Amino acid sequence: MLRRRRFGELISRQLDLYAHDHADRLQAIWDARTRYRAAGVDDAEERYGDYADEIDWAAEELAEMRDAYAATLDEATDEQYLREFSKAAHKAFPEIAIILDTL
Repeated sequence: MLRRRRFGELISRQLDLYAHDHADRLQAIWDARTRYRAAGVDDAEERYGDYADEIDWAAEELAEMRDAYAATLDEATDEQYLREFSKAAHKAFPEIAIILDTL
C-alpha cells in the first residue's frame, strides 16, 4: 500500500519557491561546475573549491528555509517533515542535498 506523504505538497512548493528565489545561486552552481569540468590540471583544484563554495552557500540557504518551518512543528512532526524534506531535496537538488543533510 502506498502512503501519501504528509508534507509532500508543502515541500514541493517550498522547493519551487527556493528555485525561483535562488535562480541566480543555482545558475552560479551550474557555471562553477562547468568551469571545474573544463579546467586543466593546474586550475582544477581552485575551480573545484569555487564549485564547492557555491554548493555550501546554497545548502545553507535551503537549510534556513527548512529549519524555519521545522521550528514551528512539535518534535515528532518535525522528524517526519525533515525526512520528507531531505528525500524531496535529493530529487530536486542532489548536489545541494548532500551538504544539506550535514547541516
